[in-house]
Order: sequence, then structure tokens, then C-alpha cells
Amino acid sequence: MKKQRIEFVSAIAAAVCCVIGTAAMAEDLTPEGGDRAASKDGAVPAYAGKQSPEAGWEWGKVRGDFWKHKSEKPLYSIDASNIDKYADKLTPGQIQLIKQKKGYRMDVYPSHRECQVPDVVAQNSKANLTAAKLDSTGEQLQTAVLPGVAFPQPKNGAEAILNYIYRYHGEGFEWPKMITTISPRPGSNEWIDVVSPQHAYLPWGKPGKTTPQDVDQLSTAAFFKMESPPALAGQAFVQRQYFNKASETFYYFPGQRRVRRMPAYTHDAPVIGMENQYLIDEANMFYGTIDRFNWKLVGKKELLVPYNAFGMYKFKTNLHDVATPDGVASANRRYETHRVWVVEATLKPSARHVASKKVFYLDEDSWLALVGEDYDAQGKLWKVRESYPIPVWELGGTCDNLPFAMYDLSNGRYVMDQTTFGQGKDIRWYEQINDPRFKTDFFTAETLRAVSER
Repeated sequence: MKKQRIEFVSAIAAAVCCVIGTAAMAEDLTPEGGDRAASKDGAVPAYAGKQSPEAGWEWGKVRGDFWKHKSEKPLYSIDASNIDKYADKLTPGQIQLIKQKKGYRMDVYPSHRECQVPDVVAQNSKANLTAAKLDSTGEQLQTAVLPGVAFPQPKNGAEAILNYIYRYHGEGFEWPKMITTISPRPGSNEWIDVVSPQHAYLPWGKPGKTTPQDVDQLSTAAFFKMESPPALAGQAFVQRQYFNKASETFYYFPGQRRVRRMPAYTHDAPVIGMENQYLIDEANMFYGTIDRFNWKLVGKKELLVPYNAFGMYKFKTNLHDVATPDGVASANRRYETHRVWVVEATLKPSARHVASKKVFYLDEDSWLALVGEDYDAQGKLWKVRESYPIPVWELGGTCDNLPFAMYDLSNGRYVMDQTTFGQGKDIRWYEQINDPRFKTDFFTAETLRAVSER
């Protein structure tokens, strides 16, 4: 049983484990549901938990300069010449990227398990073993104690992916200026580089005990405004995501000088201005409601995944030193061996979506979606996503993964989003915040109109 647990445990076995007393489970698992033990071969170390940054770090300084493992060298590298040797530790999408993208390389480093949530989040996660429930659809969170992992011991794929969607990352976060970049069309050298301030508010993320009912079912509110390129400058939107209903989106178009309600700006709707390379629900690996897919918890597996990727948070580094024509620069990516939950989402027969299947690989310690894959209508591997997590020291060592990249295998283009390269300011997370921009009544059509017309 132990060997299966480490290498590949079935969803049925996981459900059986949940029936065994929670007190016994607590000895083997972290409050978030990860196995504390190391793997048999030691490639996955024992859980360590929060490690403080080196002395002198504060927001505004480059995070990677203060990580105690910053001087580590790669154990080995994987490229097209040796991929067969490591194929059993890679996802199908990773294998295809290495084979298809010129010069694509994965540098593999020693593994560190240092993702740890604050005490209140850990306590709420333990409470959710009995408190958290899905609604009658099996696709929405009816109740849970937040902030916390809703389902530390998930019984199905829906519970697992909701752990990611409703993960703890403070009461809010912002990019003073966020970069979204899309590589050129084949035969062109013209990039789409979008610069935009953005911030998000999560009312249930403040320290304490909160339920969806306590915040009127509001899960996330976001504000976004484009500053460049000139063709998109001035466009802006606000969006409200809810635990129990469809999102609300209002969009400002400067050419029309009006705010429009966008009820269809969800799921596989193309993001405006991105040449159909980016869909709404692809943001941050997966964004929005899960209702168009059937979700299956396949099991747990040891894989090489992005981790402790401080190279993706170098806000003083030139954008196109990282976003290169052949993909995200290997020097800015870091891979480690970790245990991940494999979750498959298959399109419902009654639903419409351009993807027929999605697969996600969720970190056992943080529930972050580290790698994702989409399959097209014909069942062919189509898109590969990977996110770049780090421990966020201002959130008690909680790991988050806002920057990510997505590769379209059919046309060779890729998207890199939610970074701050070249902007001179870091992403900022807030454990608590008292700012009028992070209040429920800010995220309205009226505010959007007033801000956009200044």
C-alpha cells in the first residue's frame, strides 16, 4: 500500500483512506493533504514546511536573491537527445514540447517541499474534513471554512480542481503592471506585448473563518486595464466570480466610450485582442466554473514539474530575454521531482467547448496546477500549460503560481502571462488589505466607467 501511495495511488484507494479515522491520517498527511514522507528513492524529500527568506528581504526586492537555495546547480538536464531516459517522469505534453520546440530544455534541480500555509489556514483545512460540501450539482462549493483547503482528502476530480481554484493566496493581490505576451505568427517577428495594471480581491481570504455565505457567494473580483499596445490601450474590465452562479463581466471599449455587459465572456470565449490564442478559462491554468466537464481523480504520481521557479519573478529582467522565439528561456524555469494528483476533465456530451479533454497535474502540498494539457475535438494533444510556483513569504510561506506559459502545439505559438518582466515592480500579495480598490463595491460597471474615462 505504501509503495502505491507514493508512486500512483488510485482515486478509489484515496477514498478508502478517507473512511479511516482522520486522526490516523493526520500523522501521515499535512493539514493540506500531502504525504509527509519522502519517496522510497528520496527524489521527493520529506515535507519540510516554511523556510524563511534570507535576512533583508522585503517587497520590492528580487525574491530569488533571498532564497536560501539560490546557488544550487542542476542535477541534470533533459532535452531531445535524452528524453527517452526520463519519459516516465514527464507528462505527454512535456514530452511533446521537448520534441517539438527547438532547443527546449528542462533543467532539473534538487527538490524542496517548503509550501506551508499560515496556522489559521491549516486549522480551517482540518475542519474541512467534515465541514466542506459540494452542492447538488457536484460542481460548486456549497460550504467550507475559508481560507483553507476545502477537500484535503478529495474523493473525486471536482473536489481536487476546486482545491486549486479556491486555494489560499491572501485577501488580494496585484500586478502594478502585468505583462501578457504572445509569440509571433509563423514567418513574422511581431509579438503582442500587453502591459496592464491588474488586481484581484478575495473577500474570503482574510485571516479567520469565513464561508461562501458570509461573503454573499463572491469568490473573486478582478480589475484589468490595458495601457499598451496602442490598439488595445484604454480597454478595461471588471469581473466578479461567484461560488454558486455564473460570473459577471463588464467591459469598457474606449472607441465606443461605453461599458458593455459581457455575459458570454466565460469558458472558451477568446480573450479580446489576443488573436484567438488565449481563452478565458485558460488564464492561470484554469479559470472560472467547471460545469462543462466531467472531472475524474485518476491518482497520484511522481513527476518532474515546475517548482521554486524564482526566475519567473525577476521584474527587472528584460521581457524578451525570457520570452524568446522558441519558448520561455530555460534559465528562468526550474524543475523538481514532486508528487502530483492527476485530474482528467472530459467534455460532457451535452456541453460545448473547443477542448474535448483537459488534464491537470496538481501539487500534493499546495494544490497548485503545475502542468496542464488540452486535447482538441479530435482527441489530439493540442495545448500544454505550465505554471511557476514559489513560496510567498508575505503569506506565511504559502505557495502560489501566478506566472504561467501556454504552448499551442498545432501552430507553434505560445502565451506567457501574469509576469512583470521589465516593469520594475514585483507582484504583490496581501494577507490583509485596507484599500478602497480591494472592496466589493469597487468592482462595478460604474467604477469601471469612471476609472476608464479619466
